Amino acid sequence: MIKTVIFDMDGVLVNSEPLHHEVSFAQFQNLNIEVTNEIYSTFTGNSNKMIYQKIKDRFGLPHAIEDLILQKNTLFIEAFDKSENLNLMPGVKDLIVNLYNNGMQLVVASSSEMQIINKIFERFDLNHYFTHKVSGNDFPESKPNPAIFLKAAELAKTNVENCIVIEDSTNGIKAANSAGIYCIAYKSEGVDNQDQSLADVIIYDYKELNFDKIKNIV
Repeated sequence: MIKTVIFDMDGVLVNSEPLHHEVSFAQFQNLNIEVTNEIYSTFTGNSNKMIYQKIKDRFGLPHAIEDLILQKNTLFIEAFDKSENLNLMPGVKDLIVNLYNNGMQLVVASSSEMQIINKIFERFDLNHYFTHKVSGNDFPESKPNPAIFLKAAELAKTNVENCIVIEDSTNGIKAANSAGIYCIAYKSEGVDNQDQSLADVIIYDYKELNFDKIKNIV
C-alpha cells in the first residue's frame, strides 16, 4: 500500500519551466554563450550546481559556479515576483488536498534550491500539506542520481516500495527508477522534449489520479 507521494516541483506542481527557460536564456545572453534548446532540454531535472558545472566546462567560463547560480536565482526571483502567469498545474491542488485529507504523506523533492522551493510554496500556500521539502542542491549529484528520492523516503520514514514519485523529466524518471520507486510521469500540454518512456505510467491530467487509485498501486 502506498503511504507517501513524492512530488517533483517544476513542471509537476507549478508551471515554472517557461519562467526558468526565460531567465536562463537571458543569463546565457549576458554571458555571451549560445546554449541551444536541445542542450537546455538535457538540463531538466538537474540541480543548478550540475547544470552550471556542465555549462562552465562546455564554454570555458571563468565564473565560479556559486556566482552563476546566484545570478540565475536573482533573475528568477525578480521575474517570479512580477509574473502574473505563473500558476499551479491544472488539477494538482485538488489532488494534493484529496491525498492530504485521506492521510497520505506528501513530500516535495525538487532540483531547485530551497530558496526557490520556499518562494513557490509560500505563493501557492502549499506548506500545510507537505511534511518535508528536499532540495537537490544538498546532494553531490542531482537527478538522474536517485539520492534525492531516497532521502525523501528516509525523511518520510517510508520504505521505497510504499512510495510513488510524480515526475515530468527524463532525469527525474531515471532517478525514481534507480531508487526503486514506482514513477508516474505527468505530461503537461505542449511539453514534448522529455522522454517519459521509462515511467511506470504516464498521465495527461491530474483528474486521472486520486487517493483510492494511488493507495493500491503495486
